[in-house]
Amino acid sequence: MSIPADLKYTKSHEWAKLNADGTVTVGITHHAQDLLGDMVFVETPAVGRKLNAGEECAVVESVKAASDVYAPIAGEVVAANAAVEAAPEAINKDAHAAWMFTLKPDNAADLDSLLDAAAYQALVESEAH
Repeated sequence: MSIPADLKYTKSHEWAKLNADGTVTVGITHHAQDLLGDMVFVETPAVGRKLNAGEECAVVESVKAASDVYAPIAGEVVAANAAVEAAPEAINKDAHAAWMFTLKPDNAADLDSLLDAAAYQALVESEAH
């Protein structure tokens, strides 16, 4: 299973990447897509929407189940990935490349409260037992 070291993670299986311009790109983890199976539908949040950390903001639906996606940190949505809405299976091909939305964080330091790759790996392993 792929857990890139340059990303931060949530206990609800979202990844967050700090971009050079200070924005944060968000998607679901490889582990999450693996549990859900073949993606058939993705709904991203509207650009301009203000999100609180932990707020339900998007939906992924697979042949097995629908699942909410939560904002890892507070901020304003500045981009939504229409390509992943048009082709949800992109998440199954590469969950860490198929981003869902980008936000401008209220406080970039909030990323420090998320899990690093090692902590996320430990979480995934603890859930498997």
